[in-house]
Amino acid sequence: MRVVVFVKATADSENDVMPTTELLEAMGKYNEELINAGVMLAGEGLKATRHAKRVHFSGSDRSVIDGPFAETKEIVAGYWIWEVRDMDEAVEWVKRCPNPMATESDIDIRPVFEMADFANEMTPDVEAIHDRNAERTPGS
Repeated sequence: MRVVVFVKATADSENDVMPTTELLEAMGKYNEELINAGVMLAGEGLKATRHAKRVHFSGSDRSVIDGPFAETKEIVAGYWIWEVRDMDEAVEWVKRCPNPMATESDIDIRPVFEMADFANEMTPDVEAIHDRNAERTPGS
């Protein structure tokens, strides 16, 4: 199963406080373990939301909101995409992670939808569109 692991933002990450050399080294070693175990498919840190844009949808209207965004606890500061046996394995890997922030922090794990999850909604036309898109999308 694939999961996306979200490193939640903190006041420090939203204020562009950079990690220490020691934390960068520890996270590098942790990522190396994930890669060597065949778990890590992708992962990146994200800049603070002051560098971001949010597009709001309301019917056919779109509006653009400049960052920064409020509610730091709801903001993602980084992510991994992992391939794991099950949610228990993902939890075990996260528990081994160095604290990604200099203060208390949270990491959320969310399963990725698989095509089988849409079996009741899938039609041959929708499946053909998905297959074409998957062939053209790196990493899918």
